[in-house]
Formats: sequence, structure tokens, C-alpha cells
Amino acid sequence: MTAQDPIAGSPLAPGWLSVPADLNALEPKMWAQDAARNESGELTIDGIPVSELQRQYGTPLFVMSETDFRARARAFSDAFNNAFADICGGVDVYYAGKSFLCTAVVRWVEEEGLRLDTASGGELAVAAKAGIPGADVALHGNNKSDGEIHRALDMKLGRIVVDSLSELVRVGAIAELRGEKAKVMLRLTPGVHAHTHEFIATAHEDQKFGLSMAADTTEQAGLSAAEEAVAAAAAHPGIELLGLHCHIGSQIFEPDGFAMAAEKLLRFLAAMQEKYSIVLPELDLGGGYGIAYTPVDTPRPAAEIAEAMAAVVRSTCAALGIDSPRISIEPGRAIVGSTTFTLYEAGTIKTVRVDAPAPSGASDGGNNVTYPRRYVSVDGGMSDNARPVLYDADYSAILASRASAAAPQLSRVVGKHCESGDIVVRDVYLPEDVAAGDLLAVPGTGAYCWALSSNYNYLARPGVVAVRDGSARLIVRGETEEDLLNRDMGA
Repeated sequence: MTAQDPIAGSPLAPGWLSVPADLNALEPKMWAQDAARNESGELTIDGIPVSELQRQYGTPLFVMSETDFRARARAFSDAFNNAFADICGGVDVYYAGKSFLCTAVVRWVEEEGLRLDTASGGELAVAAKAGIPGADVALHGNNKSDGEIHRALDMKLGRIVVDSLSELVRVGAIAELRGEKAKVMLRLTPGVHAHTHEFIATAHEDQKFGLSMAADTTEQAGLSAAEEAVAAAAAHPGIELLGLHCHIGSQIFEPDGFAMAAEKLLRFLAAMQEKYSIVLPELDLGGGYGIAYTPVDTPRPAAEIAEAMAAVVRSTCAALGIDSPRISIEPGRAIVGSTTFTLYEAGTIKTVRVDAPAPSGASDGGNNVTYPRRYVSVDGGMSDNARPVLYDADYSAILASRASAAAPQLSRVVGKHCESGDIVVRDVYLPEDVAAGDLLAVPGTGAYCWALSSNYNYLARPGVVAVRDGSARLIVRGETEEDLLNRDMGA
């Protein structure tokens, strides 16, 4: 490699990033099942070319396969029901609406036999507008307002997941004043540190979620907060205690953490049954199953996850001599993440020079060599995908509007915001002939991209298009400048 070589094996690329053999190929695990290239090399979704989507709806644009969403939802439902059929008669699958929610998605969830997990009053409002029965809805949150608790009771929610002792008291008091019983699950922190980013690991002790299972965490000597909550909930006239809940984090590939959490909660459930004669009929093992954002990510099929978790539940219950509670799970990203890609138009393209170590054995004696790095700017950025700046999340990208026979060039896809950290894809090989006006597609943006979107620099948030049976329709309208100004009350 020479100092001018911008292509293969650049030392600027991370170790996992290899030069693709074919820049026009689609990695199946990163895309919806109906994404493909047509004869001219243009990316299509269920046969619709991306240029047609841009013409109708503009860019940036979230493009979702409804067919793929439904297929992934069914896959989780079928896999877990089959794996747990002999243990507890099946599993209740709650779609984690925080990953992406709109009324169309709620209807898909209901039609595919899933339930819905919400995390705020606003998400409850979406659920209510979509018409899903309250009995099929759960409410999460570490700091629920009184208004959200009242709304949950008004909607007759199937479960309110309580996150702390103080919240348990408040939920019980509100329900009792109404002459009702709130259906409650207790979220516990089993002390399992998931192998994921610190900000999305949620079952270790030092974070805001859940009731600690560690002893001596309350004023009642020797009791954990979790045990005190069980005893208090069982005795409260405004509470119907359904069971236990945990969630160890997000974007997790290895099953060990899920297995450890399941075993710890089952042992705790058995201990509560023995100590207080309290039989808890339900156990929610959360979600957090990873997807492929880059070619090196290795997501596990739903059936493999289900069978691994079922084996742990089956053996643990047998060892404890207890009947298995009804199991529930909460996949979100694993259902919606890969159904969607974001479509951008490329604009400014520039190349900078970056010093990096010379390749081993180079004639320059190991001194730094200057290499080119290309920046490809697009018409969106951190306002439609905040995950790279929040979590150092990696993504990939392709040239979507055409095929290219040009050589691969290490590139950085960046947004148009006034932030140097406004990076969409930190490192990716794109054809060296990418130019302004080309369309780029970033796969795996169905989860937590639209949900975290903002109006930074007064950019209007993109719309979401759903594609099914060869036709596209807006399920979330993109904002306009008029929308942005409507809330400005003037001087």
C-alpha cells in the first residue's frame, strides 16, 4: 500500500471492517427480506425502486417493510410458543413500543397476536388511538406520573410494571382511592451485567431501573428491596400482584445473561413462595435481543433464543420443585430494527488527510504515513439517527440509486448538522465514484432512530413509509417547516 492508496486495508479502518468483495451486494441479515437490487442495480423494497420513493416522499426517509415486520413478529410468537408449550402453555410476546411506535404498527402487532409494551402516557395514547384492548398493554417507566397511572387504570391495562418501592405505594394508593386493584409486576435488578454499551445495560445495581435483589437494601434489616416489595404488594388492597419482571439490557447477542437472569428470578420466586406462601403466576424475562447493524454482527434466530431460554426455565423449575410461571418476553429492536432502512441523498463530498502508522514492514521505517479519508455528507444526520453519538453505535451504508463498478474507498457518512460528532456511519467502504445526488441507504434503522429523532438545527423530522404488496404509503407524515413554526408563539 502506498500513501496515496485510499482503498483496501486502510489502517484508518477498524479491525472488523474488511473490504467487501462486491460493493453492490446486500448482506441478508442486515436488510428486510424484500429488499433487493433490480436489473439496473438500484435498491428496491418489495419491487419499488428507491428513486420512486424519493420522488414521492423526499429524503431523508425511513422505509419500512410491513411484510418483514409481520414475519419477524410471527417468528418470535411461534418460536417461543413452541419452545414453552410443555412448560407453561406458551409465551406472551409484548412488542416493545419504545423502539418504534405508531398506530399502524400497533395494529400489525395486534393482528399478529402480540401484545404491546409502552413506556409513557404518550405511548399509551398511541395504543388507545389504535384501539388495542387495554388488557393486552403493559406500562413501564421508572418515574410514572399520577396522570399516567390514572390513564393506565382508565384503560384497564393488563399490567403496570412497578420500578421502585415508592412507586408501588403510589400506584396502590391511586388504585385504592378509585376502588380498584392495579395489576402489577415488580421489576427486579438481578445484578447481571449484560455485554453491551453501558447506557443500554439495565440489570446491574448502579442504575436507575428496578428493585434490587441484594440483601440489606431497605430499612427492614436483612431484606432486599425486591423482597420488601413482594410482601408489601401482596398485602396492599389496591394491588393485584401478577409476578416479576426483569430486563438486562439491549443489543445482546450471547444467551448467558438471559439464562442467568431467568435462573435468579425463578429462585427468588420460589423463595417468596416458600417464605410467604405467595405464588406469583407470571415472569417477564424482558427483551434486548441483538440485530445486525454491520456484517460482523451475529444475531441469533428467534427459535434459538427461545429454545435456550426454555431449557433454563425447564431445568430450574424442576430443580426447585415448582411449576413454571407464565413466561412473557418483550422484543422490540429484534422485530422492527432490520425491517427499515433510511434513505438519504448525498451532497458535499470531500477528502481529508489523516496520519496513521505505516503498514508493518514498510520501507519508511514504521513512521506515520498520511492516508486519505473521504467524508460523504447526507441530507439528514443526528436528528434522524442519534444512536452513533449516544452509544457509539456502528452502522453500514450502500450506494442505493445505482450499481457501481468503481473501486471501494474508505468513507465516513456524516450529517448536515453543526456538530463534528454528527456521524451516521463512522467507517464504510463505498464506491469511489459516489457523487452529489446519489442515494445512500443505511439499513437497520427501524429501532430507536425515528423514536429518538429531533429538530436540531430546525430540521424537520422525516416521514416513515410502509411498503407491502408492491405499494407504499405514509404511516408517519414527515414534518414541514410550518409544523416547526406552529408552536412558536412569537414575541
